[in-house]
Amino acid sequence: MSDHSPDHLQALVAAAIGVAAAHETLDTLVIPEALQTNGGPFVSRATFAMALNAALFHGLLARVPTGAAYVDDVRRAGGKVLLDHGALRTVRLPAGPTGDLPPGYLAFTRLLEPLGYEVADLYPLERLMMTGRAFRHRDLPEALPQFFVSELHVDRFSPAFQKVAEHVFGRTRDPLDATARAALEAFAGGDVCDLRLAAKALPVFVAAFGRWHAPPSLLAYEALLAESPEAAWIATEGCAFNHATDRVADVEALADAQRRLGRPIKDHVERSASGGVRQTAFKADPVERMFADGDRTVCRLVPGSFYEFITRAPLAEPEDGVTLDLGFDSGNAQGIFKMTATA
Repeated sequence: MSDHSPDHLQALVAAAIGVAAAHETLDTLVIPEALQTNGGPFVSRATFAMALNAALFHGLLARVPTGAAYVDDVRRAGGKVLLDHGALRTVRLPAGPTGDLPPGYLAFTRLLEPLGYEVADLYPLERLMMTGRAFRHRDLPEALPQFFVSELHVDRFSPAFQKVAEHVFGRTRDPLDATARAALEAFAGGDVCDLRLAAKALPVFVAAFGRWHAPPSLLAYEALLAESPEAAWIATEGCAFNHATDRVADVEALADAQRRLGRPIKDHVERSASGGVRQTAFKADPVERMFADGDRTVCRLVPGSFYEFITRAPLAEPEDGVTLDLGFDSGNAQGIFKMTATA
């Protein structure tokens, strides 16, 4: 019953972002070979996962002009983007759920596990008072994008910070509707879903990667920012893709080329302790956000999302068909997180 088809991908992504945008996005991304065979009325979890990633990638480019300019260069040169992973940030309050959402990363575990993802590793981000988790796909671990889901531990901050965080995040709404839940049940029960149901559900999945709490006041934003730029970022951007990452052959050479073009790329490349993972990124593009400030509303430029690059070295000995070092690194991640520290 496991059906894969480029037509399925096109139909799913078009349901979320429109026909023209779906065609352009899928033509830009490297699509795993395992998803190239024709199928029938059912969509596999791997196909749905790729469609979700494609739609989220499109959404990130709409918010990140620097990344969009780079991707335009790739398209004009006849190349493609190999989407390695997308990253998002979540909040864990000191006790209980986050409004209507399960606490922290669990808000996305409920989406990702039925689609075939599992937590591959845990990454303490101690300097940021966060924990990162890498979600890797069981069916196509090397070919499908991973999700790096970080969780902010509110209980590690000051009592004043905790009070503001409770106020900002404690009323978060749950974006999932009956259609999305039905699709999740189908994938969890048999790894496939009816194409029509999947097409209706995908826009809801995509919307879940957004901000589902009320916008913060300027006072609340500044209180969060004083102790955690990451918390302030979540306050304005929610669980949107913090960054999308392009897997490239030589991240150092790419960084040098982008620097010569005058693009705002990180000053140096982050290298993992193992030496197998090298990363760099463009600095976050600023976005305008409105804040309530007493009786008036003010507009501020704040850090938005960004575009990242990664090079993964081959493993000395392949493991379960995986030939690349698919791991992450706490030091690398904390260095990359600085891309959204200022606008």
